[in-house]
Amino acid sequence: MKKRLVDFISRFYFILIMIFLYAPILVMVALSFNDSRSRVVWGGFTLRWYGTLFSNRQIREALLMTVGLALLSSFIALIIGGAAAFGIHAMRRKGYVVMMGITNIPLLNADIVTGISLMLWFIRFIPLGFNSVLIAHVTFNIPYIILALLPKIEQMNRSIYEASRDLGASAARGFFTMILPQLAGGIISGFFMAVTMSMDDFMITYFTKGAGVNTLSTMIYGEIRKGIKPEMYALSTVIFAVVFVILLIVNFSPANKKAGNKREGMI
Repeated sequence: MKKRLVDFISRFYFILIMIFLYAPILVMVALSFNDSRSRVVWGGFTLRWYGTLFSNRQIREALLMTVGLALLSSFIALIIGGAAAFGIHAMRRKGYVVMMGITNIPLLNADIVTGISLMLWFIRFIPLGFNSVLIAHVTFNIPYIILALLPKIEQMNRSIYEASRDLGASAARGFFTMILPQLAGGIISGFFMAVTMSMDDFMITYFTKGAGVNTLSTMIYGEIRKGIKPEMYALSTVIFAVVFVILLIVNFSPANKKAGNKREGMI
């Protein structure tokens, strides 16, 4: 009896958490099909917001800016963060601990503090605009790359690289053929984490952007007083659907199933 009660409470708690997480998303999806601009009145089912989504120049430019900024900043952060991860790994114990503490500061620091400090720095040295936003995104993306790559570097088998060098491979070829494949998991996870954080960011972008630079988050914030356009509900629904499909593909891919079966066999 006690076990059944515990199971019931656990399931109820889980369902309650899922409702809190996904109910707002379901409301947003429903509003994207609402023929009325009102958020409280159902005007009938329609697809016109999806039809007018990409004909809206402001939304289209903000979307392209958001995606382009996320990809470019994540790629630059991947190069800098990858080099930093190798450098930190090669440090002695004391230096390693100090650098890891410094790496964690941007993650623990409030976004508004980071945003204002970067804004003051940029105002002193460079004009606010796309370049300032790009530098800001690279800055807060680097720690995610480092933290994603360091465990892979520590697990890496260095003997394979040394063996390739003994067999006549150049340093560059040994790195790209022996080192990079071992780090592929960390590189992919760190890159997509950086892309996600860049697309999700509002506070730092708001303080470091100049006139004429708008991402989806800053554009939505600017429209709150006037009322959010229904096209934004449609765009958010499309983004959610794309992410959901990607997650399904990743989780149900043959390679992932094989890894899951292997873990079950070991247990």
